[in-house]
Amino acid sequence: MNAILEKPAELLPDFEVNPYATYALWREAAPVVWSDAFFGGAWLLTRHADVEAALRDPRLSAQRTGGWVMDVAEGDRAALGPFQRLFARALLFLDQPEHPRLRQVLMPAFRPQRLQALQPEIEQFAAELVDALPRTEPFDFMERIARPLPVRVIARIMGVDLALESDFMRWADDLAAFIGAVRPTTEQARIAQKSLLEMAAYFEQDLLPRRRRNPEDDLVTELVQARDDGRITSDTELLAQCAMLLFAGYETTRNLLGNGMLVLMEHRDQWDLLCRDPALVPQAVRELLRFDSPVQWTGRRVASSMVLHGQQLRRGDLVLPLIGSANHDPRRHSDPDRLDVQRANPGALSFGSGAHVCIGAALTQMEAQTLFTQLVQKRPDLVQAGPVVRNGNPVYRGILALPVQGGDART
Repeated sequence: MNAILEKPAELLPDFEVNPYATYALWREAAPVVWSDAFFGGAWLLTRHADVEAALRDPRLSAQRTGGWVMDVAEGDRAALGPFQRLFARALLFLDQPEHPRLRQVLMPAFRPQRLQALQPEIEQFAAELVDALPRTEPFDFMERIARPLPVRVIARIMGVDLALESDFMRWADDLAAFIGAVRPTTEQARIAQKSLLEMAAYFEQDLLPRRRRNPEDDLVTELVQARDDGRITSDTELLAQCAMLLFAGYETTRNLLGNGMLVLMEHRDQWDLLCRDPALVPQAVRELLRFDSPVQWTGRRVASSMVLHGQQLRRGDLVLPLIGSANHDPRRHSDPDRLDVQRANPGALSFGSGAHVCIGAALTQMEAQTLFTQLVQKRPDLVQAGPVVRNGNPVYRGILALPVQGGDART
């Protein structure tokens, strides 16, 4: 086994459909490899131990939006200036001291006691969607379940108007297309900028003023109060948190629900096991996160030059900890390419690790556990009813359409 890959890592032709075969080749070749296929060049961390360590390493900075956004501006950097200024203030892209300050502002909304109080409403939302499913006719699981559930939940938490549901989905799709591209184009950046600014305008011109006049029991009210008392230090910072929370609260959850349902439809023995014993669902959700993560990698910039497994990583280099690869590393997981909803310790890195671990991880898992529990209890008859349509996004791995049908011969 080589410590250093002798040539740049290349993507297999089916990478967007099945990245795990490519990851396996890289993982066995070397723990850190260079690839020209990502953002013009990046170091890829392929193994669980290195991915987890990188997510906790202060020498690797989360502040990476400047070059990422501006490198696709094709000579007109001013055109994407508004995008960069807002994008760069989101919690995801901040280091100390801004990151812990803002995380402390946001964290109370995602603490266990707050989520437990929300549980009955999530159960109600899920029940309404599941109970309305056709009994025998085919339907699109993404349209009927995976997209509307997280929209309802994050809208409830933030106090956002559900009447704008279709706009939220479009904005999220446009942002995900830019963030998830291995080589973003100017057009993708411009579309993402348009959607991000539209999202920010909704908050700035509508919801934030309303919450200042009439505070309510929601996260946006808390963010307004944090801006007024100085814990959030600028209007740009406030808008960035509002926009990215709405995006993240929807995008990751819908992909977990869609990916998870497809995997269970393809592994019928595991679906049937959950139908017989719904108490396994929480453990199964953790395994689904490991098996087909809705987030396949994240990015860091080298803040201080370092040597890793014999490779010289220089200040400014882009590093991509491959979460999807780490979750399938046989050094960490026994028989990693086998779905096992009874796996004792899935230990997925799908929500990250360290200071930047996903602030909404518990909420996303609660939504998935609630939904899959209702599905296996109420609709054990469901089967896949046609070919799946994938989103083609290598970072936010997900599904556009998943035909499902009930009423099969076993019920």
